[in-house]
Amino acid sequence: MIGGCRVVPGTLLIGMLSLARLFPLLLLAAVTSAAAQDVSAVGGLNQLVLEQVTKMPSGGKYAANRVATIRLQSAANFVSGKFFVLPDVASPSYCSGATYLVFMKTIESLRNGGSLNLDHATLEQLMIRGQRDGQGIWGRWNANGPGTARLFHELGLGRNFDDFAEAKPGDFMKIFWSAEVGKAEHGHSVIYLGTEKKLGLDYVRYWSSNIPFGYGEKSVLKTKVVNAIFSRLETPENLSRIHSVPMIDAYLAGLLAKRSSFSEASAKSGL
Repeated sequence: MIGGCRVVPGTLLIGMLSLARLFPLLLLAAVTSAAAQDVSAVGGLNQLVLEQVTKMPSGGKYAANRVATIRLQSAANFVSGKFFVLPDVASPSYCSGATYLVFMKTIESLRNGGSLNLDHATLEQLMIRGQRDGQGIWGRWNANGPGTARLFHELGLGRNFDDFAEAKPGDFMKIFWSAEVGKAEHGHSVIYLGTEKKLGLDYVRYWSSNIPFGYGEKSVLKTKVVNAIFSRLETPENLSRIHSVPMIDAYLAGLLAKRSSFSEASAKSGL
């Protein structure tokens, strides 16, 4: 006994130390295995969304034009029952396309892990095929106004909210830089990364395709965000509901030519 502790023989001590080192590895392996079966065990779907962000390219320039849309369309394919997302192909890029690729990669990861089963018809609906605003999954996501939030509400993919206090990194987020919604809006589709202080001021951090450099993180003064709607992915299996909703969402389709309001956008998003 030394200081109240029993001295362990050398060989046994080495064995116990080996087990002590091995136990955390065994525990980690068990957690990793469990996480492969249930993503919610280690941070939920938000964590998986953030993992996909880390796998996205950096830079590549920003452009919201026909060339960027053609390349975005080429970045995702569904071949022989397999779903392929190749974000490097989508360059230059724009914000809604960038966040949609992360969304698709999250769905792909869940399918590859065996925790999500979607039929062929639903996977085809995820593809970008030049849909106009409000049409199908991509057309809703890419629309003016609360495109992503409206999609989440219609299909029951997860919860929408507008309170920063409830937001978590990995939430999808639509930023409105002004009070305008619809025809005259100025907005940004991003993935929320959190808030931070700079020189005593509050900043919002997010990832998207940003002007002028393209894919990457950005931080802006919180006061510049006039309004925001967060969308948290919770039930991706409900993507199959796309077959039971109208092909075109009339509200979103109309925002190309009409002005809306944040209160109406909130109501259409189930807030």
